[in-house]
Parts: sequence; C-alpha cells; structure tokens
Amino acid sequence: MNPGYELPLDEAGYSFGFLDEYAKREVRRTILKAISIPGYQTPYASREMPMGRGFGTGGLQVTLSLIGEGDTLKVIDQGADDSVNAVNLRHFVELTCPGVDTTEHTAEATLIQSRHRIPETPLTEAQVLILQVPYPDPLVVVEPSEARRKVMHGEGDYSRLLTKLYEDIVQFDEITISHRYPTRINGHYVIDPSPIPRYDVPQLHQSPALILLGAGREKKIYAVPPYTRADPLAFDDVPFRTEDFSDEGGQRRACERCGATDSFLDELIADDGSKQWQCSDSDYCNGRLHSQHPMGQETTP
Repeated sequence: MNPGYELPLDEAGYSFGFLDEYAKREVRRTILKAISIPGYQTPYASREMPMGRGFGTGGLQVTLSLIGEGDTLKVIDQGADDSVNAVNLRHFVELTCPGVDTTEHTAEATLIQSRHRIPETPLTEAQVLILQVPYPDPLVVVEPSEARRKVMHGEGDYSRLLTKLYEDIVQFDEITISHRYPTRINGHYVIDPSPIPRYDVPQLHQSPALILLGAGREKKIYAVPPYTRADPLAFDDVPFRTEDFSDEGGQRRACERCGATDSFLDELIADDGSKQWQCSDSDYCNGRLHSQHPMGQETTP
C-alpha cells in the first residue's frame, strides 16, 4: 500500500462502497482464484465492517467489491426482501454506493445478495448470486483441525463425511441434514453451500449465473462458476431428495397467498394455532399475486 496515498477531498469520508480500493482489489483477486478452482475455499483478509461478524459481513464485502454505478442490487434474507437483515444491508449499500439502484424483483437485479435462500425465479448469465456463509467447511463436523481438513480437501478424501451421512441413515433411515447439505463441485471439492435448504441445492447444478459464497468471520471465499457440475453427496441406494411439502394424504401443499405448488414453503402458525404454508420467496409470491390480481388487490385466503 502506498503510504502517501490520499483520497480526493470529495471522497475523504468514505470511498465508493465503504471499503478502500486496496481491500476491494484483494477481494476481486480472491474471487478470480475461487472461480478458477471451483469449490476451493480461498482465504482473504476479511475487513472489519460496521456490523457484527455473522450478520453477512462476508457476503457484503463481496458485494461491495463487485458493485459499480449502473448495477442493480437485490438483498434477501431467507427469501424475504423486508426482513431486518435484508433491509439494513440494502440501506447500507444505498448509503455508501451512490448511483447504484436497488430492487425487490429478482429479474431486475444484476447482483443478488442472499442469506439462506436461492431465488425461485431462474437466474441468468447476466446475474451474480452472492451467498452469505457462516461456516464454509463441511468437514468441520468430522475433523476439528483446519490443517488436516485442507489435506483432506486436497486429496478429495471425504470418506469420514460419507460415514457421517451413513450413520444418519442407520439411525434415522434417511439423511437428516436439512440445510448446509454437502455438495461436490466439478467432481472434486465438497462445499458447504451456505444454510440454504436442500430444496435449493439442485439450483447450484449448471447454474447460468455465477455463484459466490463469502464467509467474513472465517475469511474464506469460494465459488460455483456458471455451468458447473454440483452433485449433493448421496448413496446409490439412498438418493438425495429435497423437501416435498406433501400433506398427510400425499398431496403437495400450496401457498396460502398465491396458490403456488412449485416453490419452497415456510410453515406459519396462525393466531388460532392452525398451520399455514406460504412461499418463502416474497418476490415470487407477490409476482404470482400481481398476475392473478393486476390491480394489486390481494384476496385473503
């Protein structure tokens, strides 16, 4: 770093995107390496952000390093655009990135930062999906030593992880992992795909959009490049399956708001104690409602 460098007077408060240009340059170099080696956890010098680690600092650093004037950003938290985490991160980007637009519509966004979900609307080659990651290494549940985990990743040795899945089958008759399902990328590295539900894991496979995963607390960035193989770990006789949202009669539940039967559903408890099911992706649900009621008049189920 040049010790004599000074920001111009009109930028003396903060540089564009809060991070200084040296930090953003390093993150971009790390992203290039991560794309070149799909699934490899690339270390980087994670910066301090004006929020606690664990609240999306890794994904935010990736976003701020890539975003530029003319970009359109969408921020979602477990599918919702109006949650506290999503609203705060979006507001922070609006404050520190003049000239950048924000949206709640997936199709309009060039950058999508997400916590725990992949949007239901299919992504395109013109989009980048950035996932916030709390713990990037799937081997941490079977090996506490990071040095040994690196050797295991390099050798493609995931036998202990497969044994863990086998023990699940022996004890519960199925693999009980509901999120963070270990997924092999491009036939080698197994990644933790962030706490997305199993329902979203197939969307990693041959995705036309670049998918970046940032773990600020663990100081790692890794990537699933466009049109890359992504295979969830499974066994021939116990194949990988996603949540099916079937009721007691075997019928697929529908969203209470829009009637969708092809989306990931959240279980909600009504005031009277009854259960309701609603789309996790608020934009997808609102889009279906708008198509059913063009004047924006939502009917109460």
